[in-house]
Amino acid sequence: MGITTTETLAVAAAVLIDAIWTRGAMPRLSVTVEHFPIAGSFVISRGAKTQAAVVVATIEADGLRGRGECVPYGRYGESIDRVLTQIEDVRASIEAGAGNADLQRLMPRAAARNALDCALWDLEAKRRAIPAYRLAGLKPPNPVITAFTISLGTAQAMAAAAQAVGHRPLLKLKLGGPGDLERLAAVRAAVPGCELIVDANEAWSAQNLMENFQACAEHGVRLIEQPLPAGEDSVLADMAHPVPICADESCHDRQDLADLRGRYDAVNVKLDKAGGLTEALALVAEAERMGFEVMIGSMVGSSLGVAPALLLAGKARFVDLDGPLLLAKDRPKGLLYEGSLVHPPAPALWG
Repeated sequence: MGITTTETLAVAAAVLIDAIWTRGAMPRLSVTVEHFPIAGSFVISRGAKTQAAVVVATIEADGLRGRGECVPYGRYGESIDRVLTQIEDVRASIEAGAGNADLQRLMPRAAARNALDCALWDLEAKRRAIPAYRLAGLKPPNPVITAFTISLGTAQAMAAAAQAVGHRPLLKLKLGGPGDLERLAAVRAAVPGCELIVDANEAWSAQNLMENFQACAEHGVRLIEQPLPAGEDSVLADMAHPVPICADESCHDRQDLADLRGRYDAVNVKLDKAGGLTEALALVAEAERMGFEVMIGSMVGSSLGVAPALLLAGKARFVDLDGPLLLAKDRPKGLLYEGSLVHPPAPALWG
């Protein structure tokens, strides 16, 4: 059974999970900060980083544990310390038995809520000995092709990086403003057979927008992510675009969708932005109802953070869940990637 209405099966499942907390031992919460080196560096228009810093929430009850991972993102005013504080603020509620639906009221949409929400889904799947996708009323997830990211750099460096992974069917190019036309042309020449997505990360302007759109069309780009800064994208409603445009920074949860009509063709659903799987499921349902295509993405983190998003991949036109592939080393028993084909998580990892 798939997602059918705005009042999603996911929300119903969350309410059911809340009810079940009355049975068994009350949960215990622990929180850790973990760091994963990135292979090389990850560069976008806003800067570069060489490691992924993640926060992991673990909720234990009845001898079982559920885990959730989030990636604090500075673009949204988040930091490791802020996430830890937000989680501590609801510790008493979690350990008194608060569930997924309670979190929607207790916490804002953000990374901290994502870690706790996913930990609760994981724990309840293990307590009931059924997969998380069944709790959510979803079909069993299948292996899917993920995009593979090429970091922002010179035209020559990006072309070389793309050529080195030219066996992958779908590449995502991080662009950043001046020089983007040269970058795009060089990459396309290097990998003529690959599907391309471009992600400007808010770096374009109304002045160069049409020129960039036309170049993307000429080079066969399939999707353009967030060309303009969030809050400065109203011009998109008045501009014809030959390539579909996807909202990323402009779309966090369902409340954002109404303002995106006419500006964007698709939305990038990320659990860290939505504040967890519960809201992400509802966001996907509402986006579909309103006629948006869906992209499923994630921040750069480990397999634990990506695993819950794979439950949504069957609803997506594009999947961008390559975070673990960008790490020098993933966590033990992580997701199985065969090239760009990523398999659903095993229960030992999540769900």
